[in-house]
Amino acid sequence: MRDLITSQKLYLAQPPLYKIQVGTQTIYAQDDAQKEEVLASLPANRKTEISRFKGLGEMTAQQLKETTLDPKTRTLLSVSLDSLVEADQTFSQLLGKDASERLSDHHERGGTG
Repeated sequence: MRDLITSQKLYLAQPPLYKIQVGTQTIYAQDDAQKEEVLASLPANRKTEISRFKGLGEMTAQQLKETTLDPKTRTLLSVSLDSLVEADQTFSQLLGKDASERLSDHHERGGTG
């Protein structure tokens, strides 16, 4: 797929990490920083419920459609050749046949298991 990447035609759809429920309103946040911005913008006495998505399997079909598939609201990340090399290394490490690579990297970053 090198041609797709070099012609800047390959994108990744990025689902949000957080769902913030404020009364009947639902707000999605892409990352920790955006979550904190949303929370800071709310009145101090507003009750919120925050859910963190650990993967797409935790989203309903409707949530996935609204946040990741709808061209009006989705976030797309362009894949570049520089990121391709790093992505290939990451995929090999995380999904490769050598499980020891996953464990050694996890422990180097201070993981617990």
